[in-house]
Amino acid sequence: MSLEPKYKRILVKLSGEALMGEDSYGINRVTIERIVNEIKGVVDLGVQVAIVIGGGNIFRGVAPAAAGMDRATADYMGMLATVMNALALQDAMRHAGVVSRVQSALTIQQVAEPYIRGKAIRYLEENKVVIFGAGTGNPFFTTDTAAALRGMEVGADIVLKATKVDGVYTDDPKKNPDAVRYHTVTFDEAISRNLKVMDATAFALCRDQKMNISVFSIFKAGALKRVVLGEDEGTLVHC
Repeated sequence: MSLEPKYKRILVKLSGEALMGEDSYGINRVTIERIVNEIKGVVDLGVQVAIVIGGGNIFRGVAPAAAGMDRATADYMGMLATVMNALALQDAMRHAGVVSRVQSALTIQQVAEPYIRGKAIRYLEENKVVIFGAGTGNPFFTTDTAAALRGMEVGADIVLKATKVDGVYTDDPKKNPDAVRYHTVTFDEAISRNLKVMDATAFALCRDQKMNISVFSIFKAGALKRVVLGEDEGTLVHC
């Protein structure tokens, strides 16, 4: 097996729910440590890694209270949740010996530096992992869209969407045992088949800018490394 990475710089979209493990909400320490080890394996190959993280694991705990709340207010709460996750991820990386920096699209100078594109690129060139918190900094935009946007801004070779499912399927594999995984699919095919890859805004952005997307399971040991090495892992969505 070749250990020559196919991609030099990647943007990983990590959902907040991925940090919960088997818990109903919050951050499961064992789970976050395992995810960090997966990321470390790629960093050790010399790949430059940027991460956009969601906040669903934290916001889920306050979701009942947010029912009926103004959408913009709820979205800003979600952004703050992503910053909390970014800090937790940075701390876990520090324990694993991985140097990382957190940049926030919202200004919270006491806990994270503001998002500055030039500094983010410099950190990546220095082989530091850059964790982007607070989404795009704007309500009504998801962290999927933030991942597409940041991936393009820092010149990533590909956006890797880390999920609980090991790729894009013809149907929900949990409900239909006959569902088949797509190894590769074009953007146009994904649209015509109504495949749920990313939200519509993020998907359109990646398609228009010819940014490929790879969907894989972060819970499958070694999957991230196999994607980076160009092996048959997950689903590649391409132009």
